[in-house]
Amino acid sequence: MPYDPAWPAMFARWGAGLRAALGDAAARIDHIGSTSVPGLAAKPVIDIQISVTSLEATDSFLGPLTGMGLVYRADNPERTKRYFREPPGQRRTHVHVRQLGSFSQQFPLLFRDYLRCHLAAANEYAAAKQRCAAKFRNDRPGYVRSKDAFVWDIIRRADAWAQHTGWAPGPSDA
Repeated sequence: MPYDPAWPAMFARWGAGLRAALGDAAARIDHIGSTSVPGLAAKPVIDIQISVTSLEATDSFLGPLTGMGLVYRADNPERTKRYFREPPGQRRTHVHVRQLGSFSQQFPLLFRDYLRCHLAAANEYAAAKQRCAAKFRNDRPGYVRSKDAFVWDIIRRADAWAQHTGWAPGPSDA
């Protein structure tokens, strides 16, 4: 769907609640994904990344997040994150807990920041996502696979930009 200017405020509400629940256990709380890029068409899903010092120290985040009603998806196949979904009956929200400084934690921040700074790349990405969504309307895994090549093309450009500019993530969003 077209960009919704309400998305940053939706993240801000989540971010404030997460910061209150997690305190210093969260080194960073960031709005990631397509809804974090102004003007970018996206699925209306707020993606949030929580950066922690260790994924194994689950006591620091598991209790506080499930205490907020978030649903822990222990069956998530990605071993570089812990994944949570919105409380039942609430608007779709994905919470990704990743280890601070890891590739998987840096990747979405670099991707987001590059698209925020390069409108042409954001527009190319939106067009690619719309083509993939039309082709794989009822096949989420197919949709994700179909846009992978474009995502990796963008991240290669983003890495070159990062090397040229000395990019580093700015301050945490919450």
